[in-house]
Amino acid sequence: MHGRQSEPVVEKSLVKTECFLGFGLFSKLKVFYSGWIDSMQKNRTSSFLILITALFAVVSGLYLLVGGIWLAKLGGSIYYIVAGLVMLITAWLLYRRRATALLLYAVFLLATVIWALWEVGTDFWALTPRLDVTFFFGLWLVLPFIYRKLVANGKLAYGALSAVLVFTVAVLAYSVFNDPQEIHGTLDAAQTQAVVDQAADGADWPAYGRTQEGTRYSPLKQINDKNVSQLKEAWTFRTGDVKTANDPAEITNEVTPIKIRDTLYLCTAHQKLFALDAATGKEKWQFDPELKSDSSFQHITCRGVSYHETPAAAQADAAGTPPAQCARRIILPVNDGRLFAVDAETGKRCADFANNGELNLQSNMPYPTPGHYEPTSPPVITDSVIVIAGAVMDNYSNREPSGVIRGFDINSGKLLWAFDPGSAEPNKIPADEHHFVPNSPNSWAPAAYDAKLDMVYLPMGVATPDIWGGNRTPEMERYASGLLALHASTGKLAWFYQTVHHDLWDMDIPAQPTLADITDKDGKKVPVIYVPTKTGNIFVLNRTNGELVVPAPERPVPQGPAKGDFLSPTQPFSELTFRPEKKLTGADTWGATIYDQLVCRVMFHSLRYEGTFTPPSEQGTLVFPGNLGMFEWGGLAVDTDRQVAIANPMALPFVSKLIPRGPGNPIEPDENAKGSGSEVGIQPQYGIPYGVTLNPFLSPLGFPCKQPAWGYISAVDLKTNQIVWKKRIGTVRDSSPIPLPFKMGMPMLGGPVTTAGNIFFIGATADNYLRAFNVSNGDKLWEARLPAGGQATPMTYEVNGKQYVVISAGGHGSFGTKLGDYIVAYALPDEATK
Repeated sequence: MHGRQSEPVVEKSLVKTECFLGFGLFSKLKVFYSGWIDSMQKNRTSSFLILITALFAVVSGLYLLVGGIWLAKLGGSIYYIVAGLVMLITAWLLYRRRATALLLYAVFLLATVIWALWEVGTDFWALTPRLDVTFFFGLWLVLPFIYRKLVANGKLAYGALSAVLVFTVAVLAYSVFNDPQEIHGTLDAAQTQAVVDQAADGADWPAYGRTQEGTRYSPLKQINDKNVSQLKEAWTFRTGDVKTANDPAEITNEVTPIKIRDTLYLCTAHQKLFALDAATGKEKWQFDPELKSDSSFQHITCRGVSYHETPAAAQADAAGTPPAQCARRIILPVNDGRLFAVDAETGKRCADFANNGELNLQSNMPYPTPGHYEPTSPPVITDSVIVIAGAVMDNYSNREPSGVIRGFDINSGKLLWAFDPGSAEPNKIPADEHHFVPNSPNSWAPAAYDAKLDMVYLPMGVATPDIWGGNRTPEMERYASGLLALHASTGKLAWFYQTVHHDLWDMDIPAQPTLADITDKDGKKVPVIYVPTKTGNIFVLNRTNGELVVPAPERPVPQGPAKGDFLSPTQPFSELTFRPEKKLTGADTWGATIYDQLVCRVMFHSLRYEGTFTPPSEQGTLVFPGNLGMFEWGGLAVDTDRQVAIANPMALPFVSKLIPRGPGNPIEPDENAKGSGSEVGIQPQYGIPYGVTLNPFLSPLGFPCKQPAWGYISAVDLKTNQIVWKKRIGTVRDSSPIPLPFKMGMPMLGGPVTTAGNIFFIGATADNYLRAFNVSNGDKLWEARLPAGGQATPMTYEVNGKQYVVISAGGHGSFGTKLGDYIVAYALPDEATK
């Protein structure tokens, strides 16, 4: 009865499908299904299971066959065609109840394992989408209720498939412990101990990178590789600053607090300034600049604040008298284009600075639209000058504010000098009726400062819009996407080194550079500056003159610009680098299963990609390293005593696609147009011939289309410029639908800090953890679960004889981590510090 009722429905569906596809395959499938329905009357349970198994094989086979043909036409692997055919034949043999289905599948699974090893080697996470479905389907076939219902040489087929399944498990097990992406080296332990014993005291963390040299290195060693596993939460402070309905998606908590004497100073996403007791985390005071945020802002971000102390403050301390008001002051940048000077002791405005403690950075700015110019990083502070730069909204318009860099008097707020990178006369200060140059290249990441040379080093971006540059003037190109060295007292040019010529990929320098004196192979001390870039190159320059210390030869790059644009024929490639050695291929694509990996392979071969610096296109260009960059604003942590750098590079491709002007894509905005509140998705680029879409290279399921790892930690010996070790970091616990702690190597926003205790700390990853690692070999020594995303760089200090480690755990809106308002401190138990 069941078969007779179902048959007309099955037949009607098959006729529709046959008409759609235009061939007779489904006529045969109709007989196949009808036969199974009849056989179910005799053995309902086993027939149903075999029917379901065969149906799965049919659907999989058709999907793989059709997708495989599409991929092959694009020049990709023919494996998926073979896999589709094998699955369809296997389904037919199952229908006939032939044990040869198992034998055929055994041969196919063995061939798949060999093919997978040939494509990706013993990389477990690269093997999984090739073997997960194929393995589990084979395992299903050898279950008793399947194979015992098959006839003809069943034992032989069962044995063959079982043996291949065991072999597959062995390959996967071996690959877990033999990751070809990791480098396992060890720094000399004897050298480590000698340096630790000589380390100087460093109780404070007075600047964003601990020093304005940007080292992110502390000589403290109370917490070390022997006892870090005993770290416990010491205190937690909640700022109360959370996302509001008026905020954009890109609301972030990226602050690295600073610590002076017994007080921590930090800013929140909305630039509220807090002073906390460094020992207890209790609030001393807060200052609210009353930021008027808007969902059109591209960022709501504060990475940190700066500190200045007059000689009179130290004299007052020595005399045992209270210092004068604002003898110690905090300098706070605000995203709407203001700068505040606040008394470090009381939280009150410094009345003698600018307008009652408030400086308007929009003065003499062209197009001073709120949110289009945003100082997001702490300024450099010299004895007498505040050096401040800021972000300009990316990819919105060719009529944006200037990226001008300015020097203001630390006491009065008076403008002392300007350097406008897009001006023919960069040091010219506009009169009241004139403005700085619109869309000048900007510097949004923290700068570094050499007090002895009186030089400030600014990581430069590109003139916006970023992804098409046919209208850029030579002045706009001159100081774009490179490292700019200025004399801090005057703003005069010292030197400039360009890391990307005619940048069309948003490959700005995204991080604070790091200063160090390194012993070269001849035993000489060289004053260098390390410049990590989005391309994965770390440029190493003599900071006195900008000359290369590590070679970075110019190499040919892909050509063929978009209409109206042009390209540089070559780009510099540093020999100290984390960039990929080879171009990506279809074999580097990924997915959770064979099905979405096939989609990613089709997408990959549909895009324009000829390696690093493939130009933007209307076809769609795969950008790798991607717009997020291999290095972001976290920068390097450099142990200047040991001459070792800790890095956390990423590897996540993006896709850019130029959209020609036309219906629905006007060249000029309407009067109510606003920014998108994000750096991804559709970017209008008003005023030039193209809009653009910028997105991570993801599968339809939302998984990255490039195989893991997407994030690493690594150590570089700065005496030899060799990578000593490199390991994956981060799990999918907070990213996947099921919270599994699989260590795949996750994307990051934030950086490491290292100490004389042979350890370094890092949050940053897309899972909510703060971790500690051994500097010598990269082994994980400790981790703590954070209450929200840790997309910030931690810091460490000492107060009352105890060392603390502190991180902001507030998450990152567009990065997708959990938002919060936490500042969390960790320390050793009292008995462990003795």
